[in-house]
Amino acid sequence: MERRGFLAMLAATLLAACASTAETPQPQAFSSDRITVVTRGAGPDVIFIPGLTSHRDVWADTATALEGRYRVHLVQLNGFAGFPAEGNAEGPVAAPVAEEIARYIAEQGLERPAVIGHSMGGTMGMMLAARHPQRVGKLMVVDMIPWMGAMFGPPGSTAESVRPVADQIRAQMLAAPADQTSTSEEMIAGMIRTESARAQHAEYARISDRRTVANAFHELIVTDLRPELANITAPVRVLFVIPPNAPITPEQYEAYTRMSYQNLPQAEIVKVEDAWHFIMIDARERFIADVEAFLAE
Repeated sequence: MERRGFLAMLAATLLAACASTAETPQPQAFSSDRITVVTRGAGPDVIFIPGLTSHRDVWADTATALEGRYRVHLVQLNGFAGFPAEGNAEGPVAAPVAEEIARYIAEQGLERPAVIGHSMGGTMGMMLAARHPQRVGKLMVVDMIPWMGAMFGPPGSTAESVRPVADQIRAQMLAAPADQTSTSEEMIAGMIRTESARAQHAEYARISDRRTVANAFHELIVTDLRPELANITAPVRVLFVIPPNAPITPEQYEAYTRMSYQNLPQAEIVKVEDAWHFIMIDARERFIADVEAFLAE
């Protein structure tokens, strides 16, 4: 199957229902209609950003391991995992949320915190570090490339040339039947190797706001961050995996991932074995050790 076909099929499985059963976040001084932030522990600041349709508890084990020595800030995007969409209901999601996190850093008086983002959260971490380099002390990107849209077109494609594909995928996502339990389960089954963890994250996908998910996925396809990587001054570590059933060889996939970061020569790019997209779940101990080592450097 061609890359475009494979990834378009993956996109189609993100047709989550628009139900909304939000968790009540802890009270906080920071007010936003796009994000909430829960803070745990004390020490140097570390901000964790979850990915598309994810709940902040994807970082729970890592936060527990760190909170005795670090102050952990767990971001939650409105519209994902059952939280009301509010400010994320219309238009782009990743770029405005990155700006909200920059505002959070400034208003909370954080001194160049470390930022760790998974998947779409990695995209927002790159946006934050490139557009506000003075705000970020370190950046870890967990299984994300700077332009996902390259997978949706032939070599030489641009963000604008793949926009019609992104438009079509968004329209399909918005038009899908209301209850997509089976596709949520199928999506997560290809992203989490640990079978016991799949059901909860499939449910988060199912109850995410349909508009927010569709608009966010569209934004990821048409946003090429490669030219902006040179603006990042912070140390960067990128963790990536070879996904199951990839339509290209593992060698080609690894080469493409590394090539994507050629404008960021200071980045350390690390392949994680025996894990799928949710590295923090599938390689829990390895991931925590990698995070602790990166923060200690």
